[in-house]
Amino acid sequence: MSWTDWSARQPLLSQACWDTLYMVGWSTLIAVVGGLPLGVLLVLTDRGGLLQNVLANKVIGQIVNVARSMPFIILMVALMNFTRWITGTTIGREAAIVPLAIGAIPFFARLVETAVREVDGGLVEAVQSMGGNTWTVVRKVLVPESLPSLISSTTTTIVALIGYSAMAGTVGAGGLGDIAIRYGYQRFETELMWITVAILAVVISLIQFAGDYAARSLHRRGGRSGPVPKLRLLKAATATGKTG
Repeated sequence: MSWTDWSARQPLLSQACWDTLYMVGWSTLIAVVGGLPLGVLLVLTDRGGLLQNVLANKVIGQIVNVARSMPFIILMVALMNFTRWITGTTIGREAAIVPLAIGAIPFFARLVETAVREVDGGLVEAVQSMGGNTWTVVRKVLVPESLPSLISSTTTTIVALIGYSAMAGTVGAGGLGDIAIRYGYQRFETELMWITVAILAVVISLIQFAGDYAARSLHRRGGRSGPVPKLRLLKAATATGKTG
């Protein structure tokens, strides 16, 4: 690629990067808001859970499994009418957010479920014995104790969404995937395609590094299995006693 071609393509790549980050950012936010309570609910309604309801647990679990098993490209097609109803269109970055978020919610929910299940049951029992209700247990124990793992789960979800956003580019969603398909594949500009691959690799590496660093920092400051779980439990129990 000549310098002239690169100068012409640079604004295009800059806009594509922004479109990808825009889609992934909003999709991640929606996935966390929807997947976090869903994952916690899967734990609470399971056998021996605080809200044990085997039927509800199986129904929710089956819905999550079906949603997770659907290939993303098929999910985009299946949700076209719903996407058009929400955004008024089926192309562009706003339209891509709908299937991206819906596809990520069950994915993130299972990661949340795994993270929350690893919390020491003794902490839950201790807070319950001091009068803590289900909401108190979730807010004071389950979420804080699993926070390092939840950060790692969010990082994994973001990385997966970047891959999904590249696939969304095949149906006119924009972003780096669209550039790779439209210019790298259809117009045989192989160098441009590899540039988009390199950009995606750098972005993913930076996100993974930031997520790992945040998770390690929380762990050292007293996340799950950290150095001060008893002190943190005492604080939770004290707060429970004060708030009733």
